[in-house]
Amino acid sequence: MGNDHGQLDYGWKNSSSSDCHSYVVPSILKLIPGNKLKILDAGCGNGFLANQLASRGHQVVGIDLSEDGILLAKNNYFNIHFEKRSIYEDLHDLGTDFDLIISSEVIEHLYYPQKFLNNIWSILRPEGYLILSTPYHGWLKNSLIGILGLWDKHHTADWEGGHIKFFSVQTIKESLLKSGYSNIVFNNAGRIRWLWKSMVVRAQKI
Repeated sequence: MGNDHGQLDYGWKNSSSSDCHSYVVPSILKLIPGNKLKILDAGCGNGFLANQLASRGHQVVGIDLSEDGILLAKNNYFNIHFEKRSIYEDLHDLGTDFDLIISSEVIEHLYYPQKFLNNIWSILRPEGYLILSTPYHGWLKNSLIGILGLWDKHHTADWEGGHIKFFSVQTIKESLLKSGYSNIVFNNAGRIRWLWKSMVVRAQKI
């Protein structure tokens, strides 16, 4: 398992969807601003989400630091371009005209999320969009976790390469605004209102 300043090289076992795909992907799809877009899946893992996008007619490029994930993606989804790349490195060779960049359940693993947001901003076309998902944290949910004695389990301190950043609606908004994004909208996912599993947010480069 490698590490690139908080990017994890996960040991992917198969190309199937994960539990979070069941509730995150539908919310992501509802926020996609149009048809037949040029999309970068930043942190594509095993390629499952990239394939969902490509099957809807989008032109998709997937990048991930995981050798296992990229190998699975390439072996299973032949119509998509996948590369082993760091989300911190210069990505301009992939193009600077992406209509949309999607990064699902990645930013919470990064030591330098602001660097990541700045980096992908630079390869979005003017008026292009970013869609992020990350675990939701809010006052009510955090209070219930504490009351039920689930704080240690929730933060998974023993998970090698687990979550190291915990965002609220306010902090993810602030991070996006700081990197130059605007027109921020949410379509949170999983469970019920205020107890969501994930925040799903779309922002625009203006």
